[in-house]
Amino acid sequence: MKKAILYVRVSTDEQADKGYSQRDQDERLRRYCEINNIEIIRTVFEDHSAKTFNRPEWKKLLTDLKRHRGKNTDVILFTKWDRFSRNAGDAYQMIAILKNLDIEAQAMEQPLDLEIPENKIMLAFYLAAPEVENDRRALNVKSGMRRAKKEGRCMGTAPFGYDNKTREDGSKYIAINPTEGPTMQYIFKSIHEGIFAPDQIRKKLNDEGIKISRANFYRQVRNPLYCGKIKIKAYKGEDEYLVDGQHEPLISEEMFYKVQDILTGRERPIQVAVKGNKALPLQGFLQCRMCNRGLTGSSSKSCTGNYYYYYHAQTQFGCGCRYRADMVHDGIEKLLKKFVPLPGMEELYKQVIADIYKMQRGNSSDERQGISAQIVKVQQKLTNARNLLVEDQIEAADFKIIKRECEDQLKRFELALTNLTIPKSNSMSIDRMLLTAIKALSRLKRMYLDGDVQTKRALLGCIFREKLLFDGKKYRTTRLNEAAALIFHITKNLRENENGKDAPPAQLSREVVYPDQMSNSFIEDLKKLASLFK
Repeated sequence: MKKAILYVRVSTDEQADKGYSQRDQDERLRRYCEINNIEIIRTVFEDHSAKTFNRPEWKKLLTDLKRHRGKNTDVILFTKWDRFSRNAGDAYQMIAILKNLDIEAQAMEQPLDLEIPENKIMLAFYLAAPEVENDRRALNVKSGMRRAKKEGRCMGTAPFGYDNKTREDGSKYIAINPTEGPTMQYIFKSIHEGIFAPDQIRKKLNDEGIKISRANFYRQVRNPLYCGKIKIKAYKGEDEYLVDGQHEPLISEEMFYKVQDILTGRERPIQVAVKGNKALPLQGFLQCRMCNRGLTGSSSKSCTGNYYYYYHAQTQFGCGCRYRADMVHDGIEKLLKKFVPLPGMEELYKQVIADIYKMQRGNSSDERQGISAQIVKVQQKLTNARNLLVEDQIEAADFKIIKRECEDQLKRFELALTNLTIPKSNSMSIDRMLLTAIKALSRLKRMYLDGDVQTKRALLGCIFREKLLFDGKKYRTTRLNEAAALIFHITKNLRENENGKDAPPAQLSREVVYPDQMSNSFIEDLKKLASLFK
């Protein structure tokens, strides 16, 4: 009498939960064994896909068979060959393994004597048919998901910051997670402001209990989904592109692209560690004016046991410069004092800044014309590349690279053009930001002196957009927060002109010597200053 192990497999969780298919297969296999006088050793129930043999119950069964060298087992019986496998290559390999153990694999409803060579043709058909069905189903699912993405829907598990939701009609969508959403906004804002390095922001979150791996962190901050876009990947000659998503964005497109520029190195703001030495809060902000090397810090122990702190360049790279920390700190405090506006003149500062802004930005179209010219230039470059492709002077792969670069540049220029003009409806909010920023600068020195090391570094990062050059006596920097720089120049003008306080704001606006043309980042810089006032 033959001895058989019955193998019952279903392919979906629903079938496994309800048990209908498993019970039906089990009953038919037992009836078959009873009619054909086959002894049943045991029944193995599986609720796993047949794409591979990496199935929990099958692995246990095969291990057991190998341990006993196939003794007391003549056949593994199942209803159809698609219950055994849906991958022809894996199935042939598994049949050979079982054959070495003197065990036959057999389908009750599709019996084959594999000792007969012609039956191998039927076996190939029985195994290939379910594999083709699987491949067709997978292709249909992939096409459906790609079509849904083109419609702006996020497919699969929602990224960090969002939750998967279901509407009453059964349609799926993603919504902002009330806890994770603000965290992602904080991450993008911190990178955008350029005060801390991206990986330091991740470590800070990890310390606060929000565990994000390094790879996952960078994958998230490069995901355009957070600015309301869905990425359509390149597929069969179709180039990669972005579409507008149906979900609510967490950040603006402008912030997203600014963050990408920082990550790719197109922009290099000051990025310092979140944590710092209390005695050396300026580490990462200073650069030697002599050797142009960044200044680090260290302490020195005297013979009396006291510690003295110094800022210096690294010995193997620098010029040997060495500055006492107390002198450096006195110098930075004096420098910050210059940014403090004169007391009781908030409205005057606000009016003067508003007038200068209107003169340089509100009534000027130079920057808008410059961006428009850049757009025309990039469009012409793309047209030239297309003509070269038609004339077979460049390869199609090279044209795709040029096209991708041009489209990325056009997207950034168009976004800058859109955000260039500030709507009139925002004038009140700008006025409030001006007053808040002026109040923040009024308390700047006190906030710096009373703050901890992290507060001091945040204040410095907000005011100075590049490292401070230091020669042992004076500080110099080429880039400042534009709003702070303007207030600095207004204060300087008022102090030099004794009658400045009594002059009309319009006259004072014309007299202020502001050496730089306001850029589109003025409002962002103003927001940073306003955020200091708590």
